[in-house]
Amino acid sequence: MATEEIIQKAEALRKEIRYHSYRYYVLDQPEITDYEFDKLYRSLVDLETKYPDIVTNDSPTQRVGGKASNDFQKVKFKKPMLSLANAFSGDELKAFDARIRAGLADKYEYITELKIDGLSMNLIYENGRLLQGLTRGDGRVGEDVTANVKTIKSIPLFIENAPPYMEVRGEVYMPRKSFIALNEKRDEAGVMPFANCRNAAAGSLRQLDPHVTAARHLDFFAYALGEAEGLDIHTQEELLKQLQRFHFRVNPNYKKCASIDEVIEEVGRWEDKRKSLGYDTDGMVIKVNDFEQQNKLGATVKDPKWAMAYKYPPEEAITQIKKIIVTMGRTGVLTPSADVTPVPLAGTIVKRATLHNIDFIHEKDIREGDFVTIYKAGEIIPEIAGVLKDRRSGAEKEFEMPKTCPVCGETVSRPEGEAAVRCTNARCGGILRQKLIHFASRDAMNIDGLGPAIVDGLLAYNLINDPADLYDLKEDDIRQMERMGEKSAGNIVKAIADSKERGLAKLLFALGIRFLGAKGADILATRFHTMENIMMADIQHIQSVDGMGDVIAHSVVEYFQDEKNKQMISRLKGHGVVMHELKEEIEGDAFLNEIVVLTGKLTSMGRHEASEIIKKNGGTTQSSITKTTTLVIAGEDAGSKLEKARAKGITVIDEADFLKRIGR
Repeated sequence: MATEEIIQKAEALRKEIRYHSYRYYVLDQPEITDYEFDKLYRSLVDLETKYPDIVTNDSPTQRVGGKASNDFQKVKFKKPMLSLANAFSGDELKAFDARIRAGLADKYEYITELKIDGLSMNLIYENGRLLQGLTRGDGRVGEDVTANVKTIKSIPLFIENAPPYMEVRGEVYMPRKSFIALNEKRDEAGVMPFANCRNAAAGSLRQLDPHVTAARHLDFFAYALGEAEGLDIHTQEELLKQLQRFHFRVNPNYKKCASIDEVIEEVGRWEDKRKSLGYDTDGMVIKVNDFEQQNKLGATVKDPKWAMAYKYPPEEAITQIKKIIVTMGRTGVLTPSADVTPVPLAGTIVKRATLHNIDFIHEKDIREGDFVTIYKAGEIIPEIAGVLKDRRSGAEKEFEMPKTCPVCGETVSRPEGEAAVRCTNARCGGILRQKLIHFASRDAMNIDGLGPAIVDGLLAYNLINDPADLYDLKEDDIRQMERMGEKSAGNIVKAIADSKERGLAKLLFALGIRFLGAKGADILATRFHTMENIMMADIQHIQSVDGMGDVIAHSVVEYFQDEKNKQMISRLKGHGVVMHELKEEIEGDAFLNEIVVLTGKLTSMGRHEASEIIKKNGGTTQSSITKTTTLVIAGEDAGSKLEKARAKGITVIDEADFLKRIGR
């Protein structure tokens, strides 16, 4: 049993960790190094591990817990979460002001706040401890998503000097950089991308596994109260400042305005400026500042009379779809895009817009020849917002994904549960082209000079049919290609020959096995040592390796069961391509026996170069945190891996410390 001294020590650690987490995640003004924070966190983990009876639900170690309920329990609000009436012009704002003036005899002022495009959330605190996180639902009944809300670092699990009961309301949102990264992963997996940051945030909060939510890096802005006891606050401005004192993230771009003309000026000032922010906004909220005046004005059944949301028009452009094209990735996924008449939009000239997949096309009824409105999803990715059907002439053509591959003519398929259409022919020329480009890429066999244009030439001249054919090439073969001189041909042949010595890890990645990345290939090479051992391994054997999940294990085994793949590997071996693990030549011992995970962005070098340096200094690298990880190097915008490392008490160093270790 823990003594009172142990309990007090644990609580002191929690208080200190909460303070430094607030400085880091909310203010972006850390006062201590990651290493010092890690020591504090590890001390708390050690105490709670030794004395499990002292663990509290609001401890910083308890952010990511068990799975959420399958049905997301419905909870009725004590005070409804009303929606806001919308205004779309200055005249409508002036009409709103006239209604306020008619309802109030005294002088009044407004507070303007950016309207965050996310998901409204009601956080319930009892005696400072986060009890529940509820979505807005229909405004009167919300869904309990507490397990997922707790993964959001800017939401405090405990508030010091809090009232007995308080409901803090605000917006859960997904930053644009998180949105882009998430959609890239979904595209690669053949899953329908999210249309915008708001949909992505909503989808992330409804995950049954909080670890998935945590990995999506959601954030939160607080801006209102629901039911509350023991708070003496009289204005919206006072409330925002109090929420900051409670260590919530409050959007700093609010302003007190003395008149509606000043409000309209502020609305106009932010119409373009908001696009430079790292999150989506779709308008500005205008509120009467004084709470007593708010109560006097009252509310309708749906919305308060003392507030209005001004909605900015999305920046859109009208253009015409010239043609819908289909491109292919190295895994055989066919992806449709729209070639459009070039049009300026949000600072760039847009010539092509994403169509994601056939479901997206059918949902919006998009046809070749249509006039469409386009916008930039997340202010970055050109996407079709809608079709101007009243401008159709009758000459427009409905689009369907091809039933056969546009490259090889073989049947395409759509696996159950996926949005992606794939070519079923493993020998498809389109897939082959992408696989050859991948095979020669820097992180794979690193064949200098063998880029897309050369690959296209080799295919056009029927010189290669798979990666093994590269090693049959002679200078005379390459010289017959258009605009290919003797020296260039010789350089390519030499580069191909040099690539034989890359080793097992590079070769595994170069093969383009679905779901197997460079780090996974490195892990397999380190664990199995030879290609033969990997080809003989079964699913259970591969699953037992740290960092190898079910999906990767099945994909690897399936690849090596294919007779054509086995024949190609046999030919590569016959050409002298190294099929065993290469022991890195050790140049130093800065990371001797360390198992390292890199996370975030390094400013001085790429992650590939950093991995090579670690290996040459006696260490190995992993793609994810496991029980064997001994060190994490955290660059800019490090995310969930950093938190997982801290939770496990793993040593963390920043880029400056990394460079010191290697003498730079």
